[in-house]
Parts: sequence; C-alpha cells; structure tokens
Amino acid sequence: MRASEIMTSPAVATTPDTPVREAVALLIERGFAGLPVVDTEGKVVGTFTEFDALRRAWSGGNGIMVGELMTTPVEVVSPKTDVAEIGRRMLGDRLRCLPVVEEGVLVGVVSRRDLLRPLVRPDDTVAAHVHNLLSDYAGHRPRWSVSVDGGYVQISGEYRDEAERRVLDALARTVPGVVAVVLTGRKPAKT
Repeated sequence: MRASEIMTSPAVATTPDTPVREAVALLIERGFAGLPVVDTEGKVVGTFTEFDALRRAWSGGNGIMVGELMTTPVEVVSPKTDVAEIGRRMLGDRLRCLPVVEEGVLVGVVSRRDLLRPLVRPDDTVAAHVHNLLSDYAGHRPRWSVSVDGGYVQISGEYRDEAERRVLDALARTVPGVVAVVLTGRKPAKT
C-alpha cells in the first residue's frame, strides 16, 4: 500500500505569513496535530504543529506569524512511498503527520490516523460504537458482548425484561452502518 492510497487530499495547509492564532484555530477546528506550511507555489517549507502552537502560548506577544514558529526542515514523502516506510519514519522520529509532495508541491498529508484506518474494518467501527452505547446505558458495567458481520449486529448476554431488550435494540440501531440487530441471551433467573 502506498501513501497515495491512504493520504488525506486535498491537504489543508497554512502559510508562513498566517497569524498563529488563525493556524491554532484551524488545528482545533479540524482536529489536526499539525499543518503543512506552504509557500505561494504550494511547496512545503515547514510544518506547524500543536507543539509549535504551545510554544507560542508561553512565549507571549500577539502578532506572531506561523513562519516564526514553524518546524523546519520538514520531512516529506511521495505518493509512491510505502506505508510501512511512513510508519517507521513516524514512529522513529515521533511525527504525527507527513506531507505528501509530488514534484515538490503538496498533494496530501498522511497522519497517524490515516495509517491506522486500513487496520479497521467498517464492522469494527460499528461494533465499537454499539459497545460504547451499551456500556453507557449499563453504567459502564460489562453486561453484553457485541459482534458485527456485514452490518448485522449480534448482542449477547442477559437482559432484565422485554423493555430492556427493546432499548438495546433501539440503541444499536442508532449507529450508522447497522443493517439489523439480533439479541441473543435470556432474562436472568429469578431468585
């Protein structure tokens, strides 16, 4: 698998003459760990990361521009770079994202999240969401197990009564990607 298959494109970037406050707002708004910094031709000249933003927070003063705090030199990869190599570089250098350039121009970004995404099937994501909803409902006490295959959710375990069974079914159906819900299990024995 290559960078071009997992990268986020088009990339969101900033420029050296962007005020730091604007770049920080973009980091927060988009949930990014870092932004490529590009010149007027779209060539990557640095990165602006959460770390760089935190340095600004403690340095004081307004009117600071991204170019004053950005990290240089910047590591980049090509669209043809193997994802295993990207993973090694990110782990070895503790990078949170790598700009992807073609002929020197920014074409995308690979983040840690992009590297993880191929490891998770859509069913895994659905199962995690259903499990979290049921865990919240149960007060974070493990009461049910969840499995998903092709969007078909199976919830196993004990339930108090038919009303609770309907609640579990309704909660699971709120998760995007759920095709159908099957509840297996029984009411607990009365003592």
